[in-house]
Amino acid sequence: MYIRQISRKNKNGTVTRYVQLAHNERNSVTGTPQAKVLYHFGRADELDTEGLKRLAASIHRFIGEPLSSGSPEPRSASVTMLKSKALGGTWLLDQLWKKLGIGAAITKRLADREYRIPVERAIFAMVANRVLDPSSNLAIEDWIDREVVIPDLPAFEVQHGYRAMDFLLESDESIQREVFHAVADLLNLEVDLLFFDTTSTYFETEESEEDEFRKAGYSKDHRPDLQQVVIGFAVTRDGIPIRCWVWPGNTSDMSVVPEVKKDLIGWKLGRVITVADRGFSSKDNLRVLQQTGGHYIAGEKMTSGKPTVEVALAHPGRFKTIRGNLEVKEIIVGDGEARKRYVLVRNPEEAKRDAARREAHWKQLREELARLKELDGDAHTKAHCRLHSHVTYKRYLKIDKRGNLRIDLNAVKAMEHLDGKYLLRTSDDTLCTEDVAIGYKQLLKVEAAFRTLKQSLELRPVYHRKEERIRAHVLLCWLGLMLIRIIENQTGRTWGDVRSLMQMLHLVEYQLDAGKLCQRTELTEEHKAIVSALEIKEPQQIWDISLL
Repeated sequence: MYIRQISRKNKNGTVTRYVQLAHNERNSVTGTPQAKVLYHFGRADELDTEGLKRLAASIHRFIGEPLSSGSPEPRSASVTMLKSKALGGTWLLDQLWKKLGIGAAITKRLADREYRIPVERAIFAMVANRVLDPSSNLAIEDWIDREVVIPDLPAFEVQHGYRAMDFLLESDESIQREVFHAVADLLNLEVDLLFFDTTSTYFETEESEEDEFRKAGYSKDHRPDLQQVVIGFAVTRDGIPIRCWVWPGNTSDMSVVPEVKKDLIGWKLGRVITVADRGFSSKDNLRVLQQTGGHYIAGEKMTSGKPTVEVALAHPGRFKTIRGNLEVKEIIVGDGEARKRYVLVRNPEEAKRDAARREAHWKQLREELARLKELDGDAHTKAHCRLHSHVTYKRYLKIDKRGNLRIDLNAVKAMEHLDGKYLLRTSDDTLCTEDVAIGYKQLLKVEAAFRTLKQSLELRPVYHRKEERIRAHVLLCWLGLMLIRIIENQTGRTWGDVRSLMQMLHLVEYQLDAGKLCQRTELTEEHKAIVSALEIKEPQQIWDISLL
């Protein structure tokens, strides 16, 4: 490590000298040493030369080397570590934030606004907090002050956070559109096939009265006793959420489909196909999905008893293997307007797991049946009723003439026929069977997105009371979820793994004899692999030097 001067010739013919802190690294290709700049001090004519000399002497004493061959033996350097803050996680997120154009999209919306606060940096800080260490806006102040480094944001105040949230909500539609186009162009996202689903999140506040937004409704968190809102996501086939919506807590899934389709069509995404789970597959729901020229892929309940479903399941023909563990068979039921297109999908590995689970159920069921009292027209005991109404066992049971419970062999045989299979229906004849099967399978990525939203991002508990704050809170979570999914896709690691590794990278502030030095800890090979996979630059080694 050494201090050097470089000269640059100006347009007017004068020469300006600059001072840098550097060290030599060997070029991996040529094998020759090259100078790597660690820190720029600025112009030589504006520099505290004496202070720089003291710093140089302090650095050399610290590493145990004399300044020159004629210098005396170095004495021990006085080095005190003042503080250390996590750098890696926020650096990674900030570099990706900039690379994806998210910061630029927000800044563009700020062009005609006059704010005295760093709105874009405040939004990033709240997203980073949600992704790395979810807490309230009140706690973010201490988090930034004591625990992490937010690039270009030395401090954070609660009122700055609330003002930034207000701006984010005011610009909701335009920022989502700007962010989507920036991310789609950079990552070459395939957006001809999108998946839509909803979830709910509840509130834990002292207020119990409903308002126009926080309402009781069907809770997917199994908390019908609490007020909630409904959240929807449109997710690409790679699991990246490109759009989010928030509705009052009593909103039904199907009532939002026209709004979602209208919003997405407005983005001119090309062919937008709604992929829906079995809960959406009623006749009325499918009609809504097909309105305005749209198409759908929907799961069908194979035990629904629908005549067309029974015909589809009984249809002869061989399965075609499209991937290692995925086989498909196309089935057309009916003609003309009554024509329905189905795709029956089979996963041989899943079929083995279904058979193993059923065998375990039979074993337990036989043991339970053996404990029951044999009846001869007698009334059922509580044990009989409990077993007959069991959520799993009841599908295997029937009642004989004497009132005894017996295993229904016909039902068992019918279930064996369904092992590892699921039935899909689509309104789009142009989709190949592989796209139908893979498209529906990707619906799992929507569910994974919701799990990340509620677990890693800790969407709840939600302490905000006002509708605008709640909506802005969800937007922050959406931006965080987008970053997480892109990181996972490009690194091949889980977010929990990446977060744990990157948070080990710290920025340390030292007190030296001649001043203060802020330097990051060394990158490990795993750090370098993550940075390389995301194609972002490493953080600089020296962040700041202040001379006494």
